Order: sequence, then structure tokens, then C-alpha cells
Amino acid sequence: MPTFTAMTTLKGKDPAEALGLAMENLIPEPTGIGVFEIEDGSGLWEVGGYFTETPDIAGLELLATMHGAKPFTVSELPETDWVAKVRRELTPVEAGRFFVYGSHDADKVPEGKEALLIEAAMAFGTGHHGTTLGCLRAVDRLADQGFVGKNVADVGCGTAVLAMAAAKIWPNPVLAGDIDAVAVEVAEANVRANGLEGRVKCVEAAGFGHPDLAAAAPFDLVFANILKGPLIDLAPDMAAHLQPGGYAILSGILVEQADDVVAIYSENGINLVNREDIGEWTTLILQKNL
Repeated sequence: MPTFTAMTTLKGKDPAEALGLAMENLIPEPTGIGVFEIEDGSGLWEVGGYFTETPDIAGLELLATMHGAKPFTVSELPETDWVAKVRRELTPVEAGRFFVYGSHDADKVPEGKEALLIEAAMAFGTGHHGTTLGCLRAVDRLADQGFVGKNVADVGCGTAVLAMAAAKIWPNPVLAGDIDAVAVEVAEANVRANGLEGRVKCVEAAGFGHPDLAAAAPFDLVFANILKGPLIDLAPDMAAHLQPGGYAILSGILVEQADDVVAIYSENGINLVNREDIGEWTTLILQKNL
């Protein structure tokens, strides 16, 4: 069955959300609608729909005009077994002591590495993206310097690969939270697949907004691999939930956004220790003032 996407961009959150809402009235209606801020400082938002029937081109043109958006780009998607394709193309990732792999590469795990099994079908966080890779390298760097995480949290955990990395090398349980219920289910499945039940606990939470996270604070290490906007919003809560001398490993930040994030966290008493750029993405290690 052919499937289609229709994508456009426009300025501002409110107009973008209004356009996304209006798309629900199209016939045929889209089976899914997404409204996302483009994290490049342009102020643009992307609005897209996914269709299992040919979309109403005239209706899309009218909506774009009414809401001040660029004309929709409509594309027919090829029928592809994406899971099989990803499994073929994603090779294992080494990040210091960590080795992230899919089950199809189980025979490639080298001795002496901390192996993390993440299936390619299971959402964001396979280690190939510069943000996840940077965070794994960052925790490896801290461990090499003698740091031992005794109370660790992973905020916006996705696959929970970072929480599991911490649980692999340090003795105490790790808390992992994500705002998306599906992501929490994925994280729990990965925890089971890696034999880390009881070592990593996954909860549904926005930021630190869960009783378990509140009760466990203050943390000596917090991962937050999200995006610039949420990271900036999180800064005061991060300061409140980190113990003095505690570390934050932040990513999901474009290279040109890093200075803004560093400045906001510095204002909240959490200062830059290390920065690594991988492609267009930056990972930061910061430490709260003693």
C-alpha cells in the first residue's frame, strides 16, 4: 500500500499548531500529524502529515496559504522494510569502554568491553547519532578520571542506553525517565534485554517530575540528551536536583547552540568542564559549584 508525507514550514509555534490542528479536517485525513520546532535558531516550525491515501493537494495548498506557510511538499514513500534496512546498515558502535550493538551483531562483541544491546527498531539512541555517542564518551571520560556514580539519573532517556551504561560500570541503581510512554516501554524492554532488571528503573516523567526522581535527589550525575530549548528550561531544576560537585552530561545541542546552553547553566551554578563536538552536535560535561 503506498504511503505519503506532506511537509511544510512556517514561523511561530502558535501558527504551526493551528495548521496541524486544521490538517485533521482534511479528507482523506492523515493518520499522523507532527508539529516540531526546527532547532537551528531560525524560529521556523515544521508541520507534517502522514497519509495512507493520496492527500488532497488542493486542500493542502489552501491550508498553507491560510496559515502563512510554505507550499506543502508531498512525497510518496517507497515500500521498505525499514527494520531490516536499518539492521543491515547500522554497524556496532565503540565509545571508549562501551560497545553498542544489535542482536544481529552479537557475535562481534569484543572481550573487555561493556556491551549494550540496543535493537535498531527500538527508537532513538542506538549510539550512532553524535549526541548519544558523545554522551557515552563523556561518561567514559569521567570514569577514566576516577569518578564513580553513586546516584545517577537519565532525563529524557529514550532507549535508556545512557542509564544502562552507568549501571554497567557502577554498582548503584540508576533512574531513567522519559516524557513519552512508548519510550518508557522501549527503555524497559532494553533493560530486560541487557539483564539489568533491578539496576535501572524506568519511569514516565517530564524532566524531574516524578516522585521517584524527587525522592532520590540530589544526584551526583544526570544525563540529559534532549534539545536546546528543553535543556535551557531544565537548568533551574537541574541545579536543584544536582548535589554540590555533581556532574551533568548534556547533549542534543547543535554546535552553534552550545554557548547559549553553557551560559544559562553557568547562571545556575553549573559550569563547563569539557566540551566535545561530533559533526554538527555538541556534548557538554558540566559540574555544579561546591
